[in-house]
Amino acid sequence: MAAQELYQQLAEAVGAGQSKYIAGIFETLADEDEAKVLLAASPPASAEELAAKTGLPAEKVANMLDSLFRKGLVFKSVKETGTRWYRVRQLLQMHDATAVMIDPPRKMLDLWKSFMKEEFDEVMRKLEEVLPGPVIRVIPVNVTFEPQTHILAYDDVKSLVEDARHIAVTPCSCRVIDGACGKTVDVCMQFNKAADYAVERGTGRQLTKPEAIEMLKQCEEEGLIHVGDNRRSVGHVICNCCSDCCLNWPSVRTGLGKFVVPSRFLAVVDADLCTACETCLERCYFEAITVDDTAVIDADKCMGCGLCLVTCPTEAINLKEVRPEDFVPA
Repeated sequence: MAAQELYQQLAEAVGAGQSKYIAGIFETLADEDEAKVLLAASPPASAEELAAKTGLPAEKVANMLDSLFRKGLVFKSVKETGTRWYRVRQLLQMHDATAVMIDPPRKMLDLWKSFMKEEFDEVMRKLEEVLPGPVIRVIPVNVTFEPQTHILAYDDVKSLVEDARHIAVTPCSCRVIDGACGKTVDVCMQFNKAADYAVERGTGRQLTKPEAIEMLKQCEEEGLIHVGDNRRSVGHVICNCCSDCCLNWPSVRTGLGKFVVPSRFLAVVDADLCTACETCLERCYFEAITVDDTAVIDADKCMGCGLCLVTCPTEAINLKEVRPEDFVPA
């Protein structure tokens, strides 16, 4: 089989067979033998089984798997019966895992950047059309500012941190690829198994809970939105997203809104306190605020992140619970 056909098959395996760029990303990260191992690593298999399937020496395959693991192209399941390896399964997983590898090739990052600018919105639209439910949700600020409304545990970034067994921080994969915003890169928080994975790969470093809380505070002040898994329990990650580099917001632009959903809260303005200073305008990613005599919130556009209230000089903005508790799945 020709090498280019191997890379094209890998692109098809992650749902990007029509892309101009994804096959090239695989080619940048894997030589021809490594591509054969990747294609063989579905379903999950041991190193010995992969050697038998590809006809490559077992020792060579074992070394390849370690390299491919650190590049983010394979993952492993370790059990008493042994270790089984499986290739990256879908495009967003590949994006996040490869971008944060140690010393990523510039060519790979450039290919990802071109993909994100030229093809990703359409990929996101197609993904949203078949999603059974939202994957991620906005988590409101409550580190630099305590909302007056009671925050339930799954809407409370501090509770999510306190309930975690293990926390690590990795670079934001989106800002590693782009970074045009100039926002802080090393603020993507991984929890529990995801944190174990990041530390083992060497792509993340462990955080104490106080360090994590301080980092969240810095993110809120910097104007980064907390985004987490759409579940009630501690998820895998809290991303701290910028407005332009991050892959979550095309879901808002498509109008489908099925990938990312707002928090259960809505920003509200106390007209008596608002001085129409417009400080909140530059903090809103979603054009949900207009200012005339006072700031006005467009409820249809507000994602309930709370960034606008963090820097309001007169504390005229607050968060109000407007969506039911069952808005987030069990």
